[in-house]
Amino acid sequence: MILTPGGDVDYESTGHGYAVQRRTDPRIAALIQDELGDARTVLNVGAGAGSYEPGDRYVLAVEPSARMRAQRPATAAPALRAYAEDLPFDDDSFDAALATVTVHQWSDPARGLAELRRVARGAVVVLTFDGDALDRFWLAEYAPQLIAEERRRYPRIGDIAAAIGDRSEVVDVPIPIDCADGFAEAFYARPEELLDPRVRAAQSAWNFVDDPEAAVTRLRADLTSGAWDARHGHLRTQHSFAGSLRLVVGRP
Repeated sequence: MILTPGGDVDYESTGHGYAVQRRTDPRIAALIQDELGDARTVLNVGAGAGSYEPGDRYVLAVEPSARMRAQRPATAAPALRAYAEDLPFDDDSFDAALATVTVHQWSDPARGLAELRRVARGAVVVLTFDGDALDRFWLAEYAPQLIAEERRRYPRIGDIAAAIGDRSEVVDVPIPIDCADGFAEAFYARPEELLDPRVRAAQSAWNFVDDPEAAVTRLRADLTSGAWDARHGHLRTQHSFAGSLRLVVGRP
């Protein structure tokens, strides 16, 4: 059964800066485009500021946060205020449905995923993180509570796959060294970036750490002393990172 701990971040108060920090990475976007196949109409649920919305198809976005909708560029797809768990569309209304790094924010992921499957005639494409792989990232040494809370929040990959299609596949997504999307693992080779409060503000996981400054202070000290590089310096030249990012694709 899918756990339902989502809907636990108030983006009206914490959602500033997402359009700047959480930009579309073209290599991840290319994988999403491939999985959307020949779909001409796409519903993007939990659309946020518009990252990963394909520009060559008709897209309709669903985003409940006014702050997030306000950050969408003028050229972005129209966005409705609605929730994944209760989509205001008929069955099979779209060729495909898309949800990128949002499922863990839903109050009822199981119901939301069922809704995506209901409204899509074809593929349901979900970009998310595998909680079982989060501790591959060195940040677990500095903020173990962050990793534990993220593992609690993310629905299991197998549960997502089962919910969105009779035929499902899971794609491991390599994270490029210069990833434009500012989720935490994107900085596997650029640890100094996580010292910036603007970067951390666009990563909801930090809201669940009791003393985030303690983790940041430890990281800063290890970067200054060279201890981080002694353990992880090889990552600075590693072109990609096999972390927890997954693309789950379900087809009827």
